[in-house]
Amino acid sequence: MDIIQGMNNTTKPRLITDTLVNTLKVMPAVIVTGARQTGKSTLVNELTPGNRDYFSLDDLDVMDAAKHDPDLLVRGTNPVTLDEIQREPSLLHAVKQAIDSDRKPGQFLLTGSANLLLMRKVSESLAGRASYLTLWPMTRHEQMGLGKCGFWEELISTPDKEWIDLLESKINAPEDWKALARRGGFPTPAIELKKETDRTIWFNGYVKTYLERDLQDLSSVSSLPDFRRLMRAVSLRLGQLGNQTDLGRDVSIPQATVHRYLNLLEASYMLVRLPAYAVNRTKRLIKSPKLYWGDTGVALSLADGESPGGAHLENLVLNDLLVWKESRIENTGLFYWRTTTGEEVDLVIESGNQLLPIEVKSSGKPQFKDTRHLHTFKREYPHRSRAGLLIHTGKTLKWIAPGILAVPWWKIF
Repeated sequence: MDIIQGMNNTTKPRLITDTLVNTLKVMPAVIVTGARQTGKSTLVNELTPGNRDYFSLDDLDVMDAAKHDPDLLVRGTNPVTLDEIQREPSLLHAVKQAIDSDRKPGQFLLTGSANLLLMRKVSESLAGRASYLTLWPMTRHEQMGLGKCGFWEELISTPDKEWIDLLESKINAPEDWKALARRGGFPTPAIELKKETDRTIWFNGYVKTYLERDLQDLSSVSSLPDFRRLMRAVSLRLGQLGNQTDLGRDVSIPQATVHRYLNLLEASYMLVRLPAYAVNRTKRLIKSPKLYWGDTGVALSLADGESPGGAHLENLVLNDLLVWKESRIENTGLFYWRTTTGEEVDLVIESGNQLLPIEVKSSGKPQFKDTRHLHTFKREYPHRSRAGLLIHTGKTLKWIAPGILAVPWWKIF
């Protein structure tokens, strides 16, 4: 059984680090979840080198101890990091007992490649004893070594009329957004692999490993071909409403099975279901969510050669927002908005009493007609809505209509 006492700090910084450090100072346990290969193990090992015992449940000896002698892992004198905890969820009971005997902050740092709160096999949530954080794939700024996301925090805290000055003061280099979408945000294909063919090999292997190993940690799937077929169908419906009946009909899978498979994809952070915004919070739970992927590189790989389109640009914006949301202490909501007559705003940020509507266009020439749905949203919520953002792929940064700022995507994130 290996105990690792930290590693050299050689990787690019992640935005969530400060939030993680601060949370460890308050809570007895912090659980960092996210898709496999997002960099969780690297993050937790580099966080506090030299003073934490590290155990990975990918190690067979550690797995054996977790099943038969869990106190060996959780009752040491040093704080403990337990990596890939979803492989033996019963270990959480031992963690709970250790915390209840000594509730000092920072005792346990756990990671998992699945959302433990959505796993049926997990009966212990460590409620009141742990905080949960999600490590999403890397943002563009994290890939550049800046340890940041887009300028969402600055936009929220800056008066609307000062947004142009704010964004012009930031140094952000233009980039081909389609190249960003293809490489995604997993550290290996995003940073280490430079050739498109090498990335293709990596993504193919990633999906195969996910299907044949990681998925089995969550639940038994009787037909992996059916599951993969559903994954591909979802990747081809990026940004569309998650109608399970239609999906089942298209891939010849019963609706109940589609429901179960989508839940598994969400629990393993492959799938992101974006809820609809409504003032009545109960209605948000009723309306159909829109489907996105946790990583655009995986989505495009599953789509078998499909070129990045507008939905992938929306997905990139959403991915950056998810990283920002996870780094905040304040409650932050991310939604889409749609009327019964079909008017729709791609993304809505809810922060406190503020709403920031965002429309995403893959065109390089934003036009006044592109602002129509943003105006409808602002009229619907006149006392809460900030100015709208029309994010596009060109170079124009200007107030394209009253209360609507057209801004290049690379100026924001």
